[in-house]
Amino acid sequence: MTIIRIGSRKSRLAMWQTETVAARLQQHGIETTICSMETTGDRILDTTIAKIGSKGVFTEELEIQLAGGLTDIAVHSAKDMQSNLPAGFGLIAFTERERVNDVLISLDPGLDLEDSSRKIRIGTSSVRRIALLKHYYPHLKTVEMRGNLQTRIEKMKKGACDALMLAYAGVKRMEYQDMIVKIFPEADFIPPVGQGCIAVEASDNLPEDKKKMIRDCLNNRESEICLLAERAFLKKLEGGCSIPAFALAILADGQVTLTGGLASLDGRKILKKCLTGPEVSAEKLGEELGNSILENGGREMLAEIRRSQAR
Repeated sequence: MTIIRIGSRKSRLAMWQTETVAARLQQHGIETTICSMETTGDRILDTTIAKIGSKGVFTEELEIQLAGGLTDIAVHSAKDMQSNLPAGFGLIAFTERERVNDVLISLDPGLDLEDSSRKIRIGTSSVRRIALLKHYYPHLKTVEMRGNLQTRIEKMKKGACDALMLAYAGVKRMEYQDMIVKIFPEADFIPPVGQGCIAVEASDNLPEDKKKMIRDCLNNRESEICLLAERAFLKKLEGGCSIPAFALAILADGQVTLTGGLASLDGRKILKKCLTGPEVSAEKLGEELGNSILENGGREMLAEIRRSQAR
């Protein structure tokens, strides 16, 4: 009997995602075991991701397990994956995507972000969300907020902030939808690459028959095409979750529409462009969009972002 060993982070959301993947495999008659662990990004909560170093803070330990053959696959939030995986690893499946929007949750159902007379504090650890909030709501104050969803909510209850800005997918999966007070429009608050999607990673050493079996059970074709375009865009920017980049691909009638760009850390400037192309050229479309952003002010903006983060 084939048993697939799955690596996962220990947080409740990570385990929800992993158990969802395990259940899908089990529906196809494949037995699974789950090996959970804490990663660097889980342990270090008093430092921003940009300061820790964005490459692999949520994935490195899981990849060590994969490389050593202790696990067959690792389950991740696709948005946590660096744009350039270490040699010897690949993403072999992407699940059906949840709604991609950012949302605001709060204990105050009447919270109004337009109310500039009130000093509203928004908790978030995302440089992209901070930059976009500064752009669209310059009167708001952002508060650095790391940790799993339950930890952040407890901090909010104790008065650390008035609201939390999060991905809708995580809020729904943890069943906190009743706390949502605002859904940000994706046209303005374009999500980070991969938001709402679960990615399955494997070592190149995993036997091809196992890869195919896992992929056949888990991979969603539409998600994969969209994520290939988005990740190719981010790769051109040499970016991860420490830069305020964003991209969203939509597939319809064999065509991919990819909107992506970059914001300055202070939110004053946003570079954004939209391209459309055939689904068979999804990665090429992402590369083209990345090059366009770089050539039209993005290269200079990235240099300034990295200088600021190094200080």
